[in-house]
Amino acid sequence: MHRLSCRHSSSLDGASVGMADADTIFALSSGHGRCGVAVVRVSGPASPTALSCMAGFRRGLMPPPRTAVLRSITDPHSNEVLDRGLVLWFPGPHSFSGEDSVEFHIHGGPAVITSVLQALGSVPGVRPAEAGEFTRRAFQAGKLDLTEVEGLGDLIHAETEAQRRQALRQMSGDLGRLYQAWSHRMKRCLAHVEAFIDFSEDELIDDGILTEVDRTVAQLQAEMEQHLKDERRGERLRTGVQVVIAGATNAGKSSLLNTLCQRPAAIVSPIPGTTRDVVDTALDIGGFPVLLSDTAGLRDSSDLVEREGIRRAVERLEQADLTLMVVDCSHIPADVQPAASFLREHLHKLMPSDQCLLVLNKTDLIADSQREKLAVGLQSVPGLPPFCLISCQTHQGLTDFLTALHSRVKTLCGNPLSGSPTLTQARHRTHLQRSVAALAQYQRYRDADLALAAEGVRLALTCLGRITGRVGAEEILDIIFKDFCIGK
Repeated sequence: MHRLSCRHSSSLDGASVGMADADTIFALSSGHGRCGVAVVRVSGPASPTALSCMAGFRRGLMPPPRTAVLRSITDPHSNEVLDRGLVLWFPGPHSFSGEDSVEFHIHGGPAVITSVLQALGSVPGVRPAEAGEFTRRAFQAGKLDLTEVEGLGDLIHAETEAQRRQALRQMSGDLGRLYQAWSHRMKRCLAHVEAFIDFSEDELIDDGILTEVDRTVAQLQAEMEQHLKDERRGERLRTGVQVVIAGATNAGKSSLLNTLCQRPAAIVSPIPGTTRDVVDTALDIGGFPVLLSDTAGLRDSSDLVEREGIRRAVERLEQADLTLMVVDCSHIPADVQPAASFLREHLHKLMPSDQCLLVLNKTDLIADSQREKLAVGLQSVPGLPPFCLISCQTHQGLTDFLTALHSRVKTLCGNPLSGSPTLTQARHRTHLQRSVAALAQYQRYRDADLALAAEGVRLALTCLGRITGRVGAEEILDIIFKDFCIGK
């Protein structure tokens, strides 16, 4: 019988596994709710104890690493069999967290999960994990940098195909490798400048080394500035494109929202001013995330509640990535030039965002000849945004509208798999902007005060390191001694 006093294997120098200060954590790593299989993860120095006490392995006789073994999972106090499932042993550092780890693959019923978690909680030195603690340990062990941690979080929360692709690319380290490459070049520049300051008088450093530093700093600044000119595509893809439906009252805005959602998300009524507040709904448009907002009709109103709704609509328009400006086709003049003037005036008055798609709705209320005349004539009118003629009542033109909407959303987000990896977090942008400004400090003080110029590179390196979570003075010293063999 395996008692709670059982010990770790010899790799832990005979330390008792029941020590109260042992920092070993456990948690349900799979989703909550009924499922076929649930995964319970344990990480820390007492992981071998948990495996021994609950799966019947003797001290020092762990199963083969990373190999699934079918075992009875028992309660360490009563020795009652709780379930029969697979156990996997991951000795550190070859595990997700870098520590000794165990996984219990058990049946996913709530009673089974609860009993196994309670049994693990009774093992001395083992405690429930806090939110994100496994990933934090992986970061601290150098298994992931901060960009990869964020990519993992985004992958878990991804709801569309494009979000999954971007998150997987970031979790795979593409963004982190780009920043690490820049960081390495900055460290080299800083090492060379500091070596020149400290040792140039002894003629140990060639004067030309600063010319190379100047060239590298200028290249880094240009590359980082170009990286920042991404029009927030990665951030949009991560959080969703803000698409706002706007227009005059009774233009069919709520009907368009309901048509796109394929459910009655908003109240539709012939009474003007029915929508008083912003109605939001999340959509997947061709694999891209969209937060679609229906807003109050824009008009002059004496109703206090409606005026507040209009204020909120204008506020949301100012935040929009894309505006769907809905216009009632039955109000548009029949001739092309008057129709173009009407639409221009309409757009100017309703203040859409720079990115706008005109949605000429209610084509079922006009003659087919008028619709065709508008469709052909408006294409040659300069100054108008792209437009679509649709009917939310009959769904005429809806396919073409969805194609146009998908194209605009795809342009706003970009292709997450092409080109260099994009920024996905506001904090990345902030630290990169500060890093670029610090490199500019090097350029500014290069001839006047080399020590201040070096401080600019040091600050740029620190700002960049805050994105990945990896930067240290020892690495700079290593470069100095490696490149110049000083002090040998």
